[in-house]
Amino acid sequence: MKLHTLLVANRGEIALRVMRTARRMGLGTVAVYSDADRDAPHARCADTAVRIGGPAPCDSYLNFKNILEKTAGTVDSVHPGYGFLAESAEFAQAVLDAGLVWVGPPPAAIRAMGDKGEAKRLMQAAGVPVVPSYEEDPEFPVMVKAAAGGGGRGMRLVHSKKELETALESARSEAEHAFGDGRILLEKALENSKHVEIQIFADTHGNCVHLGERDCSVQRRHQKLVEESPSPAVNAGLRARMGEAAVAAARAVGYAGAGTVEFLLAPDGKFWFMEMNTRLQVEHTVTEAVTGLDLVEWQLRVAAGERLPLSQDAIRFSGHAIEARLCAEDPAQDFLPQSGKLMRWESAEGIRVDHALESGIAISPHYDSMIAKLVAHAPTRDAAREQLARALDATVALGVPTNKSFLAAVLRDEGFARGKATTAFLETWKFREKPIEPSAVATAAALLARNGGFGEWTGWSNNPEHGLRARFDGRDFAFRYRDLPVDSAGLPSIVEGNIVHFALDGCSLRFENTLHAPPEKRAGHAGDGRLAAPMNGRVVAVHAKAGARFDAGQPLVVLEAMKMEHGLHFSFPVRVKEVHVKTGMQVSPGRLLVEYEPA
Repeated sequence: MKLHTLLVANRGEIALRVMRTARRMGLGTVAVYSDADRDAPHARCADTAVRIGGPAPCDSYLNFKNILEKTAGTVDSVHPGYGFLAESAEFAQAVLDAGLVWVGPPPAAIRAMGDKGEAKRLMQAAGVPVVPSYEEDPEFPVMVKAAAGGGGRGMRLVHSKKELETALESARSEAEHAFGDGRILLEKALENSKHVEIQIFADTHGNCVHLGERDCSVQRRHQKLVEESPSPAVNAGLRARMGEAAVAAARAVGYAGAGTVEFLLAPDGKFWFMEMNTRLQVEHTVTEAVTGLDLVEWQLRVAAGERLPLSQDAIRFSGHAIEARLCAEDPAQDFLPQSGKLMRWESAEGIRVDHALESGIAISPHYDSMIAKLVAHAPTRDAAREQLARALDATVALGVPTNKSFLAAVLRDEGFARGKATTAFLETWKFREKPIEPSAVATAAALLARNGGFGEWTGWSNNPEHGLRARFDGRDFAFRYRDLPVDSAGLPSIVEGNIVHFALDGCSLRFENTLHAPPEKRAGHAGDGRLAAPMNGRVVAVHAKAGARFDAGQPLVVLEAMKMEHGLHFSFPVRVKEVHVKTGMQVSPGRLLVEYEPA
């Protein structure tokens, strides 16, 4: 069977990545876009782009009936990317019913592995070791998990019975909003383990192979941040055993195409099945780097009815690859998602960078916070680690806070460097921002002065010196300049009004001159009695009621932003005075949610 025109039913960097391979193989490409993505790079890159609406951008990519209706007659095959509809058995079946080729596993396999409880029963029957589950009276610590979906959504680690009810409610809500399925299961939490997954591939002729493992232990909110292949904890013998178990898991459900079998690897070398992702993974890039294979090409060939290009014995691994997920989030605020305009973007050179970014693009609150993937490949792990850290330093992303410096610090951490990171790594690891040097403050003032028309900048050489006052972070500064303190031509910077963004020594810095701003109380700290929204988001739950008392850590309002739920609470007990929001409302940063008083 020959494929001609491929619909990529996704957006962003994965849509662009699939299109690159499709084009190389001679396929035409069709993109879909929400109203928020009308001018997005993936829509411009495709041979044809089709509008799918509407007022709720994320929902546009989940409405598969609308997607298939709008693209009917223009494509013969569909690739779902990852996220959105990638693990929807209903979408896969609808594609097949429309007479199109589905670039993914059979709907029955998606359905079998999509229900984590059913998947575990199937794996036990196939002889694959599984993490123990609880029907009731769990032994703590316990992992609360959504029965459907993945990506860390609907997952909570619970250490005591007192925490369980709140965790169950929060996980159910998040799972319902993310996957339309609020079912929950309880598993034994295997702490101090590594998260190791096996990439498998199967065709429709009975062949199935594994392409080695990826170590995904560095996670926040049970979502991966750094992935690598091979795992520093896996030797050749263990790789063979885990690979055999993963292939057995795939055969047990009649699998075809790309899939990932995820395991927890205990310190004693035992491994336990967690789940199977029936799609291409975000981190497939590191497998491509160490094998030299194009996994999207394999997907398209298998979907067209071809046999796997290689047998197990012919698969080779070379060097070490590490991927870091660049996200629009603030590590200093518990990885709070960020949105807004990315005013300047310059990707690093010398490594693979998968992204759909450009200067001036809007980072939407409606989608996942990951905005790019940086992948380094080198002969050794240390060389790949240092190469990736330097690439993060060189990446310019100004206007929206990112985890760029955080990721570079993780890669340079001694424990990570020795391969000792487990899934608990970030629970105890403390990120310390580089201290702001006085020269950076002076640079900010100089850039603001020049942009604001302070004197005749180009004529400063005719004057002995100039004066400038500014207020940054509540501190007043007075500067005297004779010359511009930086080489402005070599400093990536952006100035907007009284705010300057610039990249210096691997950090993205933001300074706002509030010298002439009206006095304003900062909402949300212990003394002002106001709980304000820290980000753009949708109110998915309002627990606060006038007169009610809330203990420390008990959420008053829950916001959904970038596909994750965030409970807003205080570190001290409060009593609610007035509630200013309702469930379903969209709120922007600084929006007053609740008024309170210390209890």
